[in-house]
Amino acid sequence: MALLYQAELRPSKMELLDGWAPSQPWFRGEPGVKLVSVAAFRFDDPEGEVGVETHLVRAGDGPIMQMPVTYRGAPLVGAEESLIGTMEHSVLGKRWVYDGAGDPVYLLTVASVALAGAGQAELVVEVDGELVKQEPNAMVTGGIPPRWSPAMRPAVPCPEPGMVSLNLSCWSRWGRDGHGRALLSPAR
Repeated sequence: MALLYQAELRPSKMELLDGWAPSQPWFRGEPGVKLVSVAAFRFDDPEGEVGVETHLVRAGDGPIMQMPVTYRGAPLVGAEESLIGTMEHSVLGKRWVYDGAGDPVYLLTVASVALAGAGQAELVVEVDGELVKQEPNAMVTGGIPPRWSPAMRPAVPCPEPGMVSLNLSCWSRWGRDGHGRALLSPAR
């Protein structure tokens, strides 16, 4: 379960990603155009210490990009190259935000989803002292589709019209109408 806070973030998640993503070698999108959030989903850290989230974003008319991130209450020793930046969280204080591809908690969590058929975290927010379930804007279930090999690479063309190839190894759906299915595979 992911406990979400009604909090102010400075900078916001999108502002932080906006300042970082265009400098990455995998970035595809219109130069100088701000990122727009398409959807996001969270996974549970078994230890309950690290926020584990994946953002699906787009820059202009560019493709949808997957941006895995982790949120930590202290720096991750040895992961300086993966640091996206820091933000102030009005409830939790200073947070260190990392590229999930360089954070072992993200990698282990996603591996459990992809290989064990686990799912995303249930989202709850505290409202007037009560935990209230929040509807996600993305649905992720794990497992390898039966007609795909585990060795599949992200460069393989998508098997269905309208499908977007991203990075993970599970099926993803976003949007309440079910549009926007994506096949995610493990290599970046």
